[in-house]
Amino acid sequence: MLSGFKTINLSVLVVSMCVTAFSSNIEAATILHAGRMLDMTTNKVQKEVSIYIEDNLIVGIKEGYIDPEKDEELIDLTEHTVLPGLMDMHTHLTMQNGPTIYLDRFRQEAADISFKSVVYAKRTLDAGFTTVRDLGDSHNVTVSLRNAINSGLIDGPRVFTAAKSIATTGGHADGGNGMSSNFRPEATPKNGVIDGPAEAAKAVRQRYKDGADLIKITATGGVLSVAKNGQNPQFNQEELDAIIATATDYDMHVAAHAHGAEGMKRALRAGVKTIEHGTYMDEDVINLLKKFDAYYVPTIIAGKWVAEKSKIDGFFPEVVRPKAAAIGPVIQETFGRANKAGVNIAFGTDSGVSEHGRNAEEFVYMVEAGMTPFDALKSATVNTAELLGVSETLGTLEKNKLADIIAVKGNPLDDITKLQRIEFIMKDGKVYKKPLKN
Repeated sequence: MLSGFKTINLSVLVVSMCVTAFSSNIEAATILHAGRMLDMTTNKVQKEVSIYIEDNLIVGIKEGYIDPEKDEELIDLTEHTVLPGLMDMHTHLTMQNGPTIYLDRFRQEAADISFKSVVYAKRTLDAGFTTVRDLGDSHNVTVSLRNAINSGLIDGPRVFTAAKSIATTGGHADGGNGMSSNFRPEATPKNGVIDGPAEAAKAVRQRYKDGADLIKITATGGVLSVAKNGQNPQFNQEELDAIIATATDYDMHVAAHAHGAEGMKRALRAGVKTIEHGTYMDEDVINLLKKFDAYYVPTIIAGKWVAEKSKIDGFFPEVVRPKAAAIGPVIQETFGRANKAGVNIAFGTDSGVSEHGRNAEEFVYMVEAGMTPFDALKSATVNTAELLGVSETLGTLEKNKLADIIAVKGNPLDDITKLQRIEFIMKDGKVYKKPLKN
């Protein structure tokens, strides 16, 4: 009997220890008291709400301010407007433009680029952008960056990466442009340079093998490549069709850099998901965007940035300078026309061309061009989540969605520049920044 009594107590002790260990792994719940909340599902502003968060999920949103229970953390945002974490659909986290960028290709190791990408990722998160698409890197660095962020090793936004962009020989994103033959990397599908449908398919499969989430192509010439033409189409229809078909097989969507109208038309007919920049789109391109329910990612800030820098002697190579001066100023007007025509707009900046951390300046240019502040915010939340296929978990503040939440003091619908001064940042339930009084 005594032996049995000891055994029973030992069992109770073991169960108790297990319960204690299990309980210690449960994070205490957090309640946010929000003065205002932007409800992207109803296009309304809700006042005085409590957002209840457990682990990394929103588990409830209620009117009024709920008093916290024991062990629950309260974060006072009663003077703030809360909204979903912002998303930028066009970033380059492995670079930041400047006068030395063309020489850096010869001086930097992959490790140098990797360390810089950690800094740029943190700046992006600090700007309130909790999710990004990276549309073209070097050495597949953003694949490793994404994995490091996801594992909690470093701080940064949730990354969907295209890894190395796909170009045609001599096209925008051919890494050998402007180089002596002594230094040029081989133009191969492995290096993201193709000619013909077979190589196009192989390049997509290589991106899949490398760990990319999506495909980025350079459907036309570009501004910053060391090449004369910034508008010409650079893929034929057969190559584009092969890219789309192969990407579809691997459940990856395709983003198309494009300035000239003909390149956009070919890309849209093939089935790309997004047109990036879209500088010289015409009415036919607008109609195709609407017909195929594709998205336009404008990157107005990048256009303004390169146009401004083109005025500085020596900032760009001489072959780049006239392209920057001509193309840059056009994008904002194009955006205005596309928005007025009812094209799907997804927020994107091309940060890395412009400076990382200044992403929210894009909202100012969008509003200047005629978009309402609420629609501008939806372009960086609801629309971007739909584009990425993550609407069930991101894009709005709702029960059972991931706790990606930011806040600004006052109301950004009255002053869109407030989004450049983020005071609270939560990503995946973890607080990265909160007002000083807390």
